[in-house]
Amino acid sequence: MSMLSETPAKRQKSGKVIGTHSGTFHADEALAVHLIRRLPEYKDADLVRTRDSSKLDECDIVVDVGGVYDDEKKRYDHHQRGFTETFSPAHKTKLSSAGLIYKHYGQQLIKQEMKDTSDQTMLDVLYKKLYENFVEALDAIDNGISQYDTDSNAKYSSRTDLSSRVAHLNPSWNEPFNDNILDQKFEIASALAGSEFYGALGRAMNSWYPARSMVEEAVKSRKTHDPSGKLIVFDSFGPWKEHLYLLEDELQIPEEEKPLYVLYPEDSGGKWRIQAVPVSSDSFSSRKPLPEAWRGIRDQALSDLSGIPGCVFVHAAGFIGGNETKEGALQMASKALAM
Repeated sequence: MSMLSETPAKRQKSGKVIGTHSGTFHADEALAVHLIRRLPEYKDADLVRTRDSSKLDECDIVVDVGGVYDDEKKRYDHHQRGFTETFSPAHKTKLSSAGLIYKHYGQQLIKQEMKDTSDQTMLDVLYKKLYENFVEALDAIDNGISQYDTDSNAKYSSRTDLSSRVAHLNPSWNEPFNDNILDQKFEIASALAGSEFYGALGRAMNSWYPARSMVEEAVKSRKTHDPSGKLIVFDSFGPWKEHLYLLEDELQIPEEEKPLYVLYPEDSGGKWRIQAVPVSSDSFSSRKPLPEAWRGIRDQALSDLSGIPGCVFVHAAGFIGGNETKEGALQMASKALAM
């Protein structure tokens, strides 16, 4: 993959050409360019970084510049007046060039990495997850959309996100730089963004998604442990939170039957954990925290207080607790449901 000079305006093409803007760069077009290069038809494409419309007109695909969004013409800018495109009607975040490329090519890119390309459920789930857990943040940051609806000052500052790290790859104001240096830095940024995207995809595909069947089985059999359906038991630990929320929607579980506690083995030593289900995957608040009277109490003192043998602890925030045995954890859950 080569970086072409802006000169001359007319040249003999060696293959496909990707266009994006010159100058300082951001995470959205850095990722967009990397994703385009992963498509078979663009794998050997040259890259032109320019704001010269005559040179952009020669490109086969253009991202983040040009003032046009037209999938048929392979033009994917989001800066023009009146642009309101989102990932789906259910999403409110306006797309950046990263989101535009992902929206149109994400399923193809994911399918290229799948062993079983006939698994449409897996493709659909991963397509949505990678947008919401990776690409959407780049869209929001590039479009100046705050993560929270609040006028309060942030309690802390975080500048370790991908958008910040890509921004830091631009030369500082007091460093020498020119178009050639910026182009070289852009290649580093694009490789970084792509590496993180495919790392996230690999984790989702090979670790997160396989847990779906475990969670689905436990959700469907949950009433064998408690007729209310508010208690889920896993025979082994796995990533369950996002799958639970997705399955609750897919299975149309009534609000009054949604699980409140999840039980799973802590380790091979036989101890068990009881965890309160959060109100959402990113929330620190629980649907029903463990009883206030138990919080911050440990070991025999907790067993004496609760009347349940084998208690180990309940966290001071009430979101998790432990017991020496599965039976003890089940008793803790049943008593907590009744309290």
